[in-house]
Amino acid sequence: MKKLLKSDGMKAFIGWVAAGYIWLVYRTSKWQVINGEYPDQLVREKKPFIMSFWHGRILMMPTCVKGGVKAHVMISRHGDGEIISRAIQHWGLKSVRGSSSKGALGAVKDILKIIRKNEVAVITPDGPRGPRMRAQDGIARIASMTGVPVLPSAFSTTRGRRLGSWDSFMFAKPFSRGVIIWGDPIHVPKKLDEAGLEEAKLEIESSLNFVTQEADRLCGHDPVQPADIPGDADAARRREA
Repeated sequence: MKKLLKSDGMKAFIGWVAAGYIWLVYRTSKWQVINGEYPDQLVREKKPFIMSFWHGRILMMPTCVKGGVKAHVMISRHGDGEIISRAIQHWGLKSVRGSSSKGALGAVKDILKIIRKNEVAVITPDGPRGPRMRAQDGIARIASMTGVPVLPSAFSTTRGRRLGSWDSFMFAKPFSRGVIIWGDPIHVPKKLDEAGLEEAKLEIESSLNFVTQEADRLCGHDPVQPADIPGDADAARRREA
């Protein structure tokens, strides 16, 4: 069974099923897009940007990229990443394979080429292994190197539930009411030092957490919380506040 699940044919089949399920949820649900004017403007003007969302909100985000937009999603090289790559192909999205742990340098080079061609880069800054809803360094560095805005985004649905996975994966169900929220653009200055990059990373993380929690609130769910950072004794107190 393990050998079968790792075969190219099975990965292609699971990817096809996943793409069909996304289509089913999208077509049977009523969607509200909040704060989507700016990304729509960039798309019309054929200007590049970095679309960002947490790993746990990946399911319905392919529906955000429409109108023949050339978008490329950074996806890890592990087995689950291959299935995601196969699924998004059916939505017209391409993959850049690599992550913070494997193939990072090559993936960043590919992302830089994509942005130079005025196309859209899509990054999940807590993937592929987390911690949940904690941004890694790469997204701020890429934004600083390219000068293009980061646009945080998130979805939630009324008939969805969060799974017990490390990323609290939001599993949307058909016949829902759903929301897609875009955060305000984050412009990261060029030539930042390490302290400046850390500040930009935390700004991106904060905005992503806000739109994700707001999407859940609008759909009647308790807001999902970021994973605690080891050694952060104040995390519990901040959540209670």
